[in-house]
Amino acid sequence: MEIKRKLEEQRRMQRIWKIYEHPLFIEGLVKNKDAEKERRFCHHDMNHFLDVARLMYIFSMERGYAFGKEAIYATALLHDIGKWQQYKAGVPHEIASAEIAKRILEETGFTKEESDRILFAILSHRGNAEETENAGQDKWQLAEILYDADKISRACYTCPAEKDCNWSGEKKNQKIIW
Repeated sequence: MEIKRKLEEQRRMQRIWKIYEHPLFIEGLVKNKDAEKERRFCHHDMNHFLDVARLMYIFSMERGYAFGKEAIYATALLHDIGKWQQYKAGVPHEIASAEIAKRILEETGFTKEESDRILFAILSHRGNAEETENAGQDKWQLAEILYDADKISRACYTCPAEKDCNWSGEKKNQKIIW
């Protein structure tokens, strides 16, 4: 049974590679990098996306949530992919990222249910979602671990630009979280 589960997980993780290779994802990475080339503060790149994914996975296991690696990695890879639009046109990046993610998820084989869960988390990851009856517990749990991982992934305690950062003191990660 364990081998069967592992093979299924590997097969499903192929969709993560499809995200990584998707032209819109690659374009978002390039545009984020270009928009942040002079930025002293945190960057929105693969290092950040993977840090967030790994923390989300840990939080999911510690909290007893039933999310597989694929849902976690898809959410983490896509949550800030539209950040460049915030710099360029003032579009809130959670909205820009969700718009890009929707198309990528459709084109990489995610179901509507899977996509809805991931898009809800992306739209909610800045702590600005209002609770609705339509959002089931699994959507809130995925959004919760994305929000927590996104914030904790930042090592504000070692950042030379921390004093100039516009994040509030309560948002900043001022210590190593064990």
